[in-house]
Amino acid sequence: MSDLIPKHGGYRKLKSFQVAQLIYDVTVRFCDRYIDKRSRTRDQMVQAARSGVQNIAEGSQASATSKKTELKLTQVARASLEELKLDYEDFLRQRDLVKLEPKHPALMRFKKLKCQALKEVQTWVAKEQGHIQDHHGQTPTIMDDSPHIETVPVGEGPCRSLSAACLAANGALTLLNLACYLLDRQVEHLAVTFENEGGFTERLYRVRFEKRRNKP
Repeated sequence: MSDLIPKHGGYRKLKSFQVAQLIYDVTVRFCDRYIDKRSRTRDQMVQAARSGVQNIAEGSQASATSKKTELKLTQVARASLEELKLDYEDFLRQRDLVKLEPKHPALMRFKKLKCQALKEVQTWVAKEQGHIQDHHGQTPTIMDDSPHIETVPVGEGPCRSLSAACLAANGALTLLNLACYLLDRQVEHLAVTFENEGGFTERLYRVRFEKRRNKP
């Protein structure tokens, strides 16, 4: 059966899944803090983030019997995260908050951290604002979320001129850019594999053909 049903469902090891899951956690927290509970945008952002995670997982699981479905669902995940990118960009633009350039020092420090959990992203925001951990080792809660136009000549030190909301949105966009890049590569790889090896129907035909040919 290994020729007919290959190994599948290892989505938890995919870097795209891990980043998408972190984006989901960040987005839920972000919406809780910065998006009006009565706003449709809140639900749409959370659902788009969730769709990214769920479709990667579902596609990976479906790959056993349908490479076509895996390819389609991976593309759906990619589209959902692109939609979420637009929501974060809208958030910044509508509040006159700056969208940082990829090589901005704060984002370079963020990328260097290679965050794997929500707490690490929160700690980065705290450090960029110049907050220090207290004697219990806890990062203080960031309360300065007032929108204002940002000016950011930043060197090696903290980026105190940026609000927590601005930093969080830019951090989320950085993660989204990474996830979208990984999914683009994943889709390309799946397309080549499907073209070269076919899907379940082709495998089924080959297995049945070999069985009949080897039948005494």
